[in-house]
Amino acid sequence: MHEAPALEVEHLTRRFGERTVVDDVTFTVHPGTITGFVGANGAGKTTTMRMIMGILAIHGGTVRWGGRPITAEDRAAFGYMPEERGLYPKQGVLDQLIYLGQLRGMTRGDAEAEARRLLDRFGLGARGKDKLESLSLGNQQRVQIAAALLHGPTALVLDEPFSGLDPVAVESMVDLLRDRLHDGVPVLFSSHQLYLVDRLCDSLVILSDGRVMAAGTSEELRSRGRRRYRIITEPDAGWLRGVPGVDLLDVEGARAVLEFHDDAAQEHVLRAAVDRGMREYTPIVPSLSEIFREVLR
Repeated sequence: MHEAPALEVEHLTRRFGERTVVDDVTFTVHPGTITGFVGANGAGKTTTMRMIMGILAIHGGTVRWGGRPITAEDRAAFGYMPEERGLYPKQGVLDQLIYLGQLRGMTRGDAEAEARRLLDRFGLGARGKDKLESLSLGNQQRVQIAAALLHGPTALVLDEPFSGLDPVAVESMVDLLRDRLHDGVPVLFSSHQLYLVDRLCDSLVILSDGRVMAAGTSEELRSRGRRRYRIITEPDAGWLRGVPGVDLLDVEGARAVLEFHDDAAQEHVLRAAVDRGMREYTPIVPSLSEIFREVLR
């Protein structure tokens, strides 16, 4: 498949009455990459996704696809998974996937073949004739994901796609997303499961009260601010208390966790630690949860 264009969100703004819920939001989802959209409830993630998909009107800014303003035809080729699931509870699983595939321009035969393949990937191959409402909530979620992926979308916009999935289904979903990345598809998804965002995403957008608080690759966000280090020194690390230019975050016996105000303080501590029999000196890579808390502090 030919690599898809980039999905660009530029100065997107949305108001409900007097309240601005999305305020000048800008970011890019590059082809063949996953961008994680994170923020507390009410941060504006779902509203932004709905504007990208044309479900909500845009009050300011624009969405661009391939360097030009996005069209309804462009959006029709996207795979979208809304926060509120939209399938038919009393209809058979396979029949409605075929129907949705045909709405996207697939032939009945192609839609059925791809629907069966996706159901098999999610362990639901034997449940195709069952009504959706007869499935567990987790299995209904699997069907919703299959509906978003069925037509070979040019981009994926997924609102909490991992919600309610068991670990086996999560791994199946991860594999399917990676398949799409090989096709060069840009993927934007929101999630409260920060460990999955940390594991999967090439870049992150952190939203709070409708504004972008931080955006960039995981490495860029981890490099923000002062870096923490773990040091182990003999006979104990208590000597680090009160050293100028050092914030001692934790100390227990010979082990300490600290931050430096500047390079001079770091050099001073390293020289002193070597004299005291330093056994370890390691930078601590912050988790996404720590980055998230720091950005929103």
